[in-house]
Amino acid sequence: MKETRFRNRRAIEIENEKVRVTVLAEGGHVAQIIDKPTGVSPLWIPPWPSIEPSAFDPTRHKDYGGDSESKLLAGIMGHNLCMDIFGGPSEAEAAAGMTVHGEASVAAYDFEAQPDGFLQRAALPEARLRFERRLSLSPGSTVIRFRETVENLAALDRPIAWTEHVTLGPPFLERGATEFRAPATRSKVIESDFTEGKGFQKTGAEFDWPLCPRKDSGWIDLRVYPNLPVSAGYSTHLMDPHREQAFFVARQPSSGVVFGYVWKRADFPWLGRWEENHCRTHAPWNGRALTCGLEFGASPMPETRRLMIERGGLFGVGGYRWIPGRARVTVDYCAFLGRAASIPEEVRWDGGDGVVFL
Repeated sequence: MKETRFRNRRAIEIENEKVRVTVLAEGGHVAQIIDKPTGVSPLWIPPWPSIEPSAFDPTRHKDYGGDSESKLLAGIMGHNLCMDIFGGPSEAEAAAGMTVHGEASVAAYDFEAQPDGFLQRAALPEARLRFERRLSLSPGSTVIRFRETVENLAALDRPIAWTEHVTLGPPFLERGATEFRAPATRSKVIESDFTEGKGFQKTGAEFDWPLCPRKDSGWIDLRVYPNLPVSAGYSTHLMDPHREQAFFVARQPSSGVVFGYVWKRADFPWLGRWEENHCRTHAPWNGRALTCGLEFGASPMPETRRLMIERGGLFGVGGYRWIPGRARVTVDYCAFLGRAASIPEEVRWDGGDGVVFL
């Protein structure tokens, strides 16, 4: 573990001969996971300058917009943790200072070196939660192991959202080229159109992965990033309930780099697919971002806590997670890198340093 600077941000790095991982000290975002032989990091770096969340001032930093998302966008990169809301705050929560996706995405983290990685910790005082993540990388491995623990500091059982918001970007993400696979079953497009009318997905449509109904007519295959100058949308996908593990895998054909995550389906039954392809024209987006979010978590849709609880779930599967009073809940998952002549249709993780492509 070493302290470093990344895009003008304080950061922590670990690496071996194959992989380098960089995590931001504020926000805790996994900013890059580099395949060292090719120099490719699949994770998204925004096209605007990044600042520490603690430095954000809404009166001075209007280039990041002027709403509850602005503080998050000022410092967001790559893989960010959404806790204990997934989506926007309510009007009352926003007026009280809550940001989109909750405190974890803008909190300050402490780091402690471990034999094969580090431990990062943050307090979430408004949610009365304590979060820690152990990130490990063994010598010679291309598997990054994550162990996350959430502790409820209150005596009351608490319903929370818990989503690992992984976002891919260029150069790994290429229009009409980058491919995706996941063991998804039933799927649904979000019920509201946030694309300024530029999206292709039929609002609120239910379908079977991967053929998403278009709002005009026909279908689009979500297993390939669309070859369109402008597109956007969000759909949620239920991971196969008969599986113990769930995953997503993405491949960039030009480099052959394969990247993805594997997790326990019971921990995170939902995978959200968010697309932003030069659609949003307001600050700080300004029509410049190319992204694909692959967001695995406990909730199907990004929405306020009130709406999350009122929804309850989707397709007979729950839409949030309970943290018992004064209790700790732990999850394990991994990220992986590799290279392959074609995209794997199946990925299996042995719980350690072994990931198999099939």
